[in-house]
Amino acid sequence: MKKTLFAVTLAMVSQVIMAAEVGGLVKDDQGRAVTGAVIDIVGSNTSVRADGQGRFTVNNPTGRALELHVRAPGHMHRVFHIDDQRSDLQLVLTPTVVEVINVVGLPWHASNVESAQPVSVLGDEELRRRQSSTLGDTLQHQVGVHSNYYGPVASSPIIRGLDGPRVLITQNGLDAGDASRVGPDHAVATEASTARQIEILRGPSTLFYGSGAIGGVVNIVDDRVPQSNETEGEWRVEHNSVADDKLVSGSITTGTGNVAVHADGFWRDANDYKIPGPAAAGEAGGSTRLPSSANDSQGFNLGGSYLLDNGFVGLSVGRLERTYGIPGHSHGIEDVPVHAELEQDRIQFISELALDHAIISGINTRFGYTNYRHDEIEEDQIATTFTNESYEGRVDIFHHPLADWRGALTVHYKRSDFSATGMEAFTPPSLTETWALALIEERHFGPVLLQLGARIEQTDITADNFVANLSRYDDSLLSVYSVDHSSNPFSVSGGVVWDFTQGYNLGVSFTHAQRTPSAAELLSYGPHIGSGLFESGALLDIKPTADGGYEVDLHRGDVKLEKSSNLDISLRKFDGKFGFITNIFYNRIDNYYYLNDTGFNESIAHEHGDHYHYMDLPLYAYQAQDADLYGFEGEFIWQATDALKLTVMTDYIRAQLRDGGDLPRIPPLRIGGRVQYEIADFDIELSASRYLRQDRVAALEDETSGYTLVDLQVNYDINRWLPGTSIYLKGQNLTDEYARVHASFLKDKAPLPARSVAVGISGKF
Repeated sequence: MKKTLFAVTLAMVSQVIMAAEVGGLVKDDQGRAVTGAVIDIVGSNTSVRADGQGRFTVNNPTGRALELHVRAPGHMHRVFHIDDQRSDLQLVLTPTVVEVINVVGLPWHASNVESAQPVSVLGDEELRRRQSSTLGDTLQHQVGVHSNYYGPVASSPIIRGLDGPRVLITQNGLDAGDASRVGPDHAVATEASTARQIEILRGPSTLFYGSGAIGGVVNIVDDRVPQSNETEGEWRVEHNSVADDKLVSGSITTGTGNVAVHADGFWRDANDYKIPGPAAAGEAGGSTRLPSSANDSQGFNLGGSYLLDNGFVGLSVGRLERTYGIPGHSHGIEDVPVHAELEQDRIQFISELALDHAIISGINTRFGYTNYRHDEIEEDQIATTFTNESYEGRVDIFHHPLADWRGALTVHYKRSDFSATGMEAFTPPSLTETWALALIEERHFGPVLLQLGARIEQTDITADNFVANLSRYDDSLLSVYSVDHSSNPFSVSGGVVWDFTQGYNLGVSFTHAQRTPSAAELLSYGPHIGSGLFESGALLDIKPTADGGYEVDLHRGDVKLEKSSNLDISLRKFDGKFGFITNIFYNRIDNYYYLNDTGFNESIAHEHGDHYHYMDLPLYAYQAQDADLYGFEGEFIWQATDALKLTVMTDYIRAQLRDGGDLPRIPPLRIGGRVQYEIADFDIELSASRYLRQDRVAALEDETSGYTLVDLQVNYDINRWLPGTSIYLKGQNLTDEYARVHASFLKDKAPLPARSVAVGISGKF
C-alpha cells in the first residue's frame, strides 16, 4: 500500500514538473537549427536563449497558455501561441533580408516590422557606420528623419517635419533632461558612440512617453545599467579630416555571480570644420572653415546590477561635459564668437522583475535624476545660463492574460525645473510637473494582432517671474506675473498588424493625442539669437495700435490644447531576397502652436564690450492654428547575390496650415540609394542621397536649392590577426557639394561640411 501511494505521489510530482516546462527546437524553413535565438514570454520579463543546437526550455509554473516571441539574427521574428505543455515544439523562423531588431522602448515585445506604429531601429554595425558627432546627423539617413542642422554639435532630429518640444529625446526610456527642445542652438545631451541601438518611434507616441511626443520619440539605448554579467565590450579610435576631428570611445560589461558591472566613456575633439564655399549665402570668397564650429567633449558612465532569477535591479551614474561653438551668432553689425560649456550629471535606476503573482506577471521600474547646465559665453563672459534639474519615474505593471489580453498599467511622473538667466534669457524660470496613468493592451486573433491604449495626464506649468513689457514705448509699463497653468491631456490609440500572407504584413494605427504647449511656447518674451527672432509666447497677445505700432497684453482666453489625429498605414515584405517597408501617414493637428510673423520688428540693445549694438529682430508670436501634415516613406532592399545588397529609400513631407500657407523649415523630397558589397575580408558601401529643391516656404523664409551627397565606406576585417577587429575608411560628401539644409535656422550662414575622409579602427570582444 505504501509503495502504491509512493508511486502515485511520484507520478503526480512528475506531472507537475513536466507541466512546469515548455520546450523544443527553433529552426529555419529548411529544417536547420537556428543558433542565437531568444525566446521571450509575451506579457512578462522572462526570456531564455536557445543553445547551439537551437533547443530551449521555458519554465511555466502556472500552467497557463503562453505566447512566445522568438527572435534571431537574420530571421523574421514570430509569435507562437502555445496552448499545451510540450517539450517537442518546432518553432520555425524564416530568413529575411530586412534587418529586424527588437525594440526596447515599447512596453510589449516587438520589432521594427511587428509594431502597428512605424518604428525604426539603428543598431549594431549600421549604427557604427552612421555615427556622427550629433544625434541629428547620426539619424539623418533614416527614412522619415532629417536634421535641423545647427553646426556639428547642436543638430537634433526632425521626424516627419516636427521637432523641438514635439520630439522627445530619451536615454533608456527616460527624458534626456537637457535644453535641446527649447532652442535649435542647444546640443542634445547624449552620445551615440557608446549606444547599443537608437530607436525612432514615428507618429504620436504619447501613450508610452507623454503628451510632449506628438511628433515621435528617439530612444538611445545603452548598457549603463547592465542586464547580464557576460564579459563583452567594444572600442573605437577615429580621425576625420574635415575638422581634424578625433574620437576615442569604449565600453565594457562584465561581472561574476549575481553581480554585473558596466563602464563606458568617450573623448572627442574637433576644430572649425571645412566648408566648400562661403559661409553666408551670396557672399563672395570668405573663409574655408565655418567660424565657431569647433567642439570638444568627454563623458563616462558607471553602472552595476544585481542579477536575480527573475530579473535584475541596477543603478548607474554618468557625467557629460561638452564645449562647442555656436555659429552664426550675430548682434546685427557683426558676427560675435560665442561658445557653450555644457555639463550634465545623470543617475538612473532600472529594474525589471518577473513575478508569479496570481494577477501581476512583472514589474518594470525606471527612475532618473538629471542635473543639467550650459553657459553661453561671449568674450570670456557668461552671457546666458540655462539649467534644468529633472526627476522622472515610470512603473509598468504587467498582468497575466485576461481573456487572452496582455498588457500593462503605467504610472508616470516627471518634474522639470528649468531656468534661463542672462542677456538672452527669453523665457522665465519655470516648473513643469506631470502625473500620468496609462493602460496598454494587445491580443492576437489568429494572424491579426490588435493593440489598444489610453493615457490621461495632469500637467502643471508654473512661473513666478513672468515679465512682459506691455508697451513698446514705455518701460514703466513693465509687468510681472505669476503663472499657474494646468491641463489634462488625454490620448487614445488603436492599431492592428495583419499577417495576411506568408512574408507580408499590414499595419494600421490611429492615435488621437493631446499636447500641453511647452513652457517656452507659453512664456517666451525676448530675443532668441538661436532662431534670429524676437519670440512672444501664447500667454501674450500682440495688438496693433492706431499709430501703426503695437502693444503687448496678457492673453485673456483659455490656452487650447494641441490635438493630433494621426493615421498610419504600413505595408511590409520581409521574406526572401527582396523586402520593403512602406508607410503613408496623415496627421491632422488642431491648435498647432508655431511661431507666426506678426509683421512687426523689435529693436534690442546688446552690450558688446564698452559699447552697445542695436539690432532689429522680426517679432514672431506663438499662435495656435490648424495644420495638416502628410506624406510617405519607403525603403526597398534587394539581396541580389550573397555578396551584393541594394537599397533604395525615399521620403516626403507636406506641411501646411489648413487656412492656407506653408509651415517653415520642412525638409524637401529625398531619394537615396545604397550599394553594399562583401568580398573576402572587405565590406564596401557606396551611397548617394538627392535632396530636391524646396520652394514651399513660409513667410520670410528663403527657398533652398537641391543637392546630392555621395558617401563611401570601406571596412577591412582583420579577425585573423585581431579577433573582432576591423579598420575602416569613410568618405563623406565626396563630390564636395555646396549644400544648405532647408530645415536649419542657419541655412543662410552655415553650409554642410566639405569633403571629408575619416580613418579608424574598431573592435568587439
